[in-house]
Amino acid sequence: VSDCFAQGGVRTRRREAMKRPLEDASIREVASRYERRGVSAGKEDVHNAIKDISAGLYPKAFCKVVPDDLTGSPEHCIVMHADGAGTKASLAYMYWKRTGDVSVWKGVAQDAIVMNTDDLLCVGVVDKIMLSSTIGRNKRVIPGEVVTALINGTEEVLKEMRSLGVHIVSTGGETADVGDLVRTVIVDSTVTARLLRSEVIDNSHIRAGDVVVGFASAGRASYESEYNSGIGSNGLTAARHDTLGKGLVEEFPDSFDPGMPRELVYSGGLGLEDLVDIGGERISAAKLLLSPTRTYAPVVKRMRDAGLFSHIHGMVHCSGGGQSKVLHFIDGVHVLKDRLFPIPPVFQIIQEHSGTPWEEMYKVFNMGHRFEVYTDVATAQKAIAIARSLGVDAQVVGEVRESTGAARVTVRSEKGEFVYSK
Repeated sequence: VSDCFAQGGVRTRRREAMKRPLEDASIREVASRYERRGVSAGKEDVHNAIKDISAGLYPKAFCKVVPDDLTGSPEHCIVMHADGAGTKASLAYMYWKRTGDVSVWKGVAQDAIVMNTDDLLCVGVVDKIMLSSTIGRNKRVIPGEVVTALINGTEEVLKEMRSLGVHIVSTGGETADVGDLVRTVIVDSTVTARLLRSEVIDNSHIRAGDVVVGFASAGRASYESEYNSGIGSNGLTAARHDTLGKGLVEEFPDSFDPGMPRELVYSGGLGLEDLVDIGGERISAAKLLLSPTRTYAPVVKRMRDAGLFSHIHGMVHCSGGGQSKVLHFIDGVHVLKDRLFPIPPVFQIIQEHSGTPWEEMYKVFNMGHRFEVYTDVATAQKAIAIARSLGVDAQVVGEVRESTGAARVTVRSEKGEFVYSK
């Protein structure tokens, strides 16, 4: 006991015991806020709905992998995946209406593509990808010029990815006028790829002794034309409403659910065009939240070409679930993340305006790195070098340890230590 008092251990525990009920209450309030806005950070209903459905050939793989029923080859498998830009499209609508800048829709097209391709990366798919796009719009507010910008933007992004060595082609898609269902626009994509079963990266191989390499979400990669805030395409309903101010309610009534409690609609303090200082550069709040989702495909493709895949035990796209995402794919191990990147300004701004507990921030947003590689130390250094050669900052952010109980993730950050478990 005297040692604990000498180190402040007992006092720390008492303070933590007193703080915990307050933090739990705050997290419950945030969860209630999500629910009242019609969203869910954890998608519990979805996970419950699919719990009895086959998880495919590799249950711990990041994406569902199924037999190659197209050709019947026992050596091959098929991966098909669907995702989209989410409510980021609503923010793009507001920015476009305010500024007339139609180029913002290319970023939304990129969001819908990358949320798919970078999930595929996690199972080892780095090229020979086929993509179909889906646009659901309210024709009354989304005119033809926006549809054109989305379709052309999709083709431009695919061309850029091919120029970086990632072969991906468009197979067309569907544009539906569904004004009775959609207030503005929804932009989604579906991707398909075929690969050898021997090449699949299966997260069941994540093991004690692995290090965790994080690829930064913010900054400017060599293949990006401007600063990327790192926001990605997750948590945008909360980010939009918690950060932006009430003046937008009357200006953009089509941009939110009219059934949402008014105190939760645009309850922050920033205007769309309010400028934020980012490393000496002045960027509008809207542009920070609209930064196109960064793709790591050029990095992971070069990792494959360098022969690193045979040494990689798992890869995780830290999208929905943020820094706790890996929990879906591990058993019997403890992932400790204690060397994280500094928190990018966009997440600092969201937290400042929303008051969201940091524990919840790390569970909803990527907070600095959106892609993880689980491997040995030597391979980690090679992956880091490849990423940095493309202007993507990378570093070892943690390690995997043995665990005698349930799988868990510990985030030891500049804002505190947070433990997540199944």
